[in-house]
Amino acid sequence: MHPAYQLSDQATIFSPALVFFPALIKQNINRVVEMAGGPARLRPHVKTHKTVEIVKLLLEAGVTKHKCATIAEAEMLAHAGAPDVLIAYPLVGPNIQRACELIRKYPGTTFSALIDDATATRALSATMAAAGRTIGVVLDLDVGQHRTGIAVGPGALALYELAGQLPGLRLEGFQLYDGHNSQPDRAEREQAVRAFIKPVLDLRAAAEAKGLPVPRLVCGGTPSFPVYAAMTDVPGIECSPGTFVLHDAGYGPKYADLAGITPAAVLVTRVISRPTPNRVTLDLGNKAVAADPLLEKRVTLLDFPEYKTVGHNEEHLIVETAGADAYKPGDVVYALPGHICPTVALHHHVLVAEGGKVVGKWDVASRVRTLTI
Repeated sequence: MHPAYQLSDQATIFSPALVFFPALIKQNINRVVEMAGGPARLRPHVKTHKTVEIVKLLLEAGVTKHKCATIAEAEMLAHAGAPDVLIAYPLVGPNIQRACELIRKYPGTTFSALIDDATATRALSATMAAAGRTIGVVLDLDVGQHRTGIAVGPGALALYELAGQLPGLRLEGFQLYDGHNSQPDRAEREQAVRAFIKPVLDLRAAAEAKGLPVPRLVCGGTPSFPVYAAMTDVPGIECSPGTFVLHDAGYGPKYADLAGITPAAVLVTRVISRPTPNRVTLDLGNKAVAADPLLEKRVTLLDFPEYKTVGHNEEHLIVETAGADAYKPGDVVYALPGHICPTVALHHHVLVAEGGKVVGKWDVASRVRTLTI
């Protein structure tokens, strides 16, 4: 267990609790800025932490460009003073009008959003033009995940050209998110990126030949971040990892090229029962830690005997271990979440620890779907 995690005041901490360590968060930010070659090449995703305080730490480190998925996250970023916010999500239905209101309320922030469909792009244009507003548009390219985006090719170029002709829209480049590239081996990840980025660069050249600006390529997430960070030969790359600020057990041991990034969020849990001689039940249910990883990867218990996770319910985490006799109800255990992003969203606030003690708490401000807009 990292020495920073041990809290001398653990007896007073309600459990389950999520604890952030600002000193480690700052170290992670500095490391990623170093890897990227400077803050200007970063556009981190706010979905991981959803807190004003971490946004301000990023701003203090010179990171001015940010990325989010919801209108609430975009509003939180603007309220915190972020000057450039990409809503990396298709805007449809009432969210188009909400984005318009966001632009009106926060004139000091430049907003942009993804496009991947002609009908939705026309609807976005119509709403912006009717309100006398302009929003940047980033063409979402499907580079293999098949979740959102448009395939690289003539159709993508036609959509980008259409967006350039519509009122209320400003062309701002392409997004290429390759969340499916999660191979532990760096060379395999890089090979995969190189395979799909050549057609993307050809598409960029074709757009520019038509007089359509492509000032940025918003690339990747945390696993592929080191690959894009090293691609200094491609102009306009903006790396958009998110998990790095807090990190987790899912990424921690998997990627050697993310060395120097340390998990900065820890769960404090307690033994609540010893139902059988080899079982320990903790108060770390799936309402406190994300349940999307496989059962055995949902948490990593720290300084705990070899164990197997055998159950995970709303308020219970059940493990089996030959070392169960060492634990009794009330004992404190520390754990790393397997997936930090949805874990944070389960908590209304997080505790903040410095110098081995809890010194305050931060609201998880944009875990909700609406703030004021």
